[in-house]
Amino acid sequence: MDPRLHPDTALFAGEPAPPALPACEHFAGAEKFIARAFALQADTGPVFDITCDCEDGAPAGDERAHAAMVAGWIASGENRFDRAGVRIHDVGHPAWRDDVAQIVGAAGARLAYITVPKVNQRADVDAVAEHVRAVRAEHGIARRVPLHVLIETHAGLRHVHDIAAHPEVEAIDFGLLDFVSAHGGALPADAMRSPGQFEHALLRRAKAEIAAAALGHGRVPSHNICMDVVDPAAAGADAARALREFGFLRMYSIHPVQIAPIVEAFRATEAEIAEATEVLLAALAAQWGPVRHAGRMQDRASYRHWWGVLRRAHAGGAALPDVARSTFFPTA
Repeated sequence: MDPRLHPDTALFAGEPAPPALPACEHFAGAEKFIARAFALQADTGPVFDITCDCEDGAPAGDERAHAAMVAGWIASGENRFDRAGVRIHDVGHPAWRDDVAQIVGAAGARLAYITVPKVNQRADVDAVAEHVRAVRAEHGIARRVPLHVLIETHAGLRHVHDIAAHPEVEAIDFGLLDFVSAHGGALPADAMRSPGQFEHALLRRAKAEIAAAALGHGRVPSHNICMDVVDPAAAGADAARALREFGFLRMYSIHPVQIAPIVEAFRATEAEIAEATEVLLAALAAQWGPVRHAGRMQDRASYRHWWGVLRRAHAGGAALPDVARSTFFPTA
């Protein structure tokens, strides 16, 4: 295919499209859980990312050793798909710079992303981005390491659009539990779980603002955790609501049993994949001019929608028609 006719080029010349990231981001802190996550990823393929946690996962006072352990795993052969990132300490914590120095210095060439918690303003992102660039330069690491930012404070929500506009940011994540806690007891405890998290007006507003800011700047909006680790279907139900009601494209997992339901909830259906393939092939044949399909007119606006569906299906490991895979994802 002429690269100029590829959907990423032909359909998004004037506005950014969110990158096609795996729909599930699995958090693991202790080394035994990190090892288990890499083993599961080796079995399933890169349909979920692994976030090695240096914030809540690191024992107090032992942050350097924990960061070194995380760097070792990310640089190791167990990281088969280079789809592992790290959550560092927030910029108010004295360990965050050392987290970056150790992990980017030792594993930056294979680090998928850095998640920055408790981001309150764009200056927080500037500080991390500048330090990451300095460490990369020191170690001769050419590849860019994108930033994922956690919005979990009132200040972060106020500045979310400015934060999302930062060129180093790839994803905007919602930290539900800290955000609820920041209200000082004004929100009920059941707002930390479903269905309350989807019904309280302040939380619906926060979710909508975060998703709108992310999507408006071509970033991936990532939904918060599901606290129910007993019933896997609960995580899948949360993921389905996050996608359908707010446009989130990704969600956290905090237990291995949550991964498959989250991935499945975000995955496009067979009918959606079939329709996306038909529309996009017809559009490509018309060099992205308007076409008529199944009695409906389709143009660049709808093409962008269907391309998003197909990219999400591909990132989630869904079975694609051979013609869709060979035409749009020939090197995958």
